[in-house]
Amino acid sequence: MDKSSISLTKPLRCIVKLGGAAITCKNELEKINEENLRMVSIHLRQAMMSGEVVDMDWSKRAGESEICVNVEEIVDHSMLDSSNFVVVHGAGSFGHFQASKSGVHKGGLDQPLVKAGFVATRISVTSLNLEIVRALAQGIPSVGISPFSCGWTTFQRNVASADIATVAKSIDSGFIPVLHGDAVFDHSQGCTILSGDVMIRHLAEHLKPEYVVFLTDVFGVYDRPPSEPGAILLREIAVDEEGSWRVVKPAPKTMNEKVEITVAAHDTTGGMVTKISEAAAIAKLGIDVFIVKAATDHSLKALKGELKGNVPDDWLGTAIRFMRK
Repeated sequence: MDKSSISLTKPLRCIVKLGGAAITCKNELEKINEENLRMVSIHLRQAMMSGEVVDMDWSKRAGESEICVNVEEIVDHSMLDSSNFVVVHGAGSFGHFQASKSGVHKGGLDQPLVKAGFVATRISVTSLNLEIVRALAQGIPSVGISPFSCGWTTFQRNVASADIATVAKSIDSGFIPVLHGDAVFDHSQGCTILSGDVMIRHLAEHLKPEYVVFLTDVFGVYDRPPSEPGAILLREIAVDEEGSWRVVKPAPKTMNEKVEITVAAHDTTGGMVTKISEAAAIAKLGIDVFIVKAATDHSLKALKGELKGNVPDDWLGTAIRFMRK
């Protein structure tokens, strides 16, 4: 796709990645972390919306016989004027089990198990997407967009084609697109899992947001698994013209030179390894990236765009920025 073919009537402010581990209970199959999702929705609303909260989820609620909506209130409301955001969420405890059990990420649609797993994975991740859109719809005009249905494909697990135009049209129409990691066709191996982190890099290349925020279940990137004693939070990472990255804060001599990363056994998308490499690729474009714990005051500051320039000493998270050699 020609990158110059995509233009927005109003610049994109931010692309947000809702990490699967932050919005689901990753060790409990298909269970949403309701409190985190509620707080993330509130923070996103504070960052992108103004005015009163309008409920746009007109679905029938459990235990109720009718759908309640005050049409007159909405007609007279000058709300729904939002900053341009795009939301992409991971799968967490949705989809990963189905994908790893069947080997969807390895390809081979001619095998019955892989084909069945492809269907099962998409059922799982699209059900999560619906629940996230419903949560955000408490004040945010959010619309779910599934990559498979919109023609996103990969070649050797890198994006080969993507319908960015639908995302751009949604933004220009005043909606907040909500995309997700998905099972997609791969031109080299039949199928694979397209991770939300890879999608964000592709979207950033074409839509050029002011900044990107990764909301995770930890405060940022550490020099070793954060559960280990003595783990140090990497406050700032610099990325040069070649895409190489180095730790700026804290000073390298105060910590281990080697940064150790772990990936959960069932994670078919690469976990933190993929997140850092994709974040570095985005920063190389001159776009600031912030990795921060979801549902905290620190993440709210990042979402509001309050971290331009110098990052405050009391902010907990990892800033990844372009810096010439």
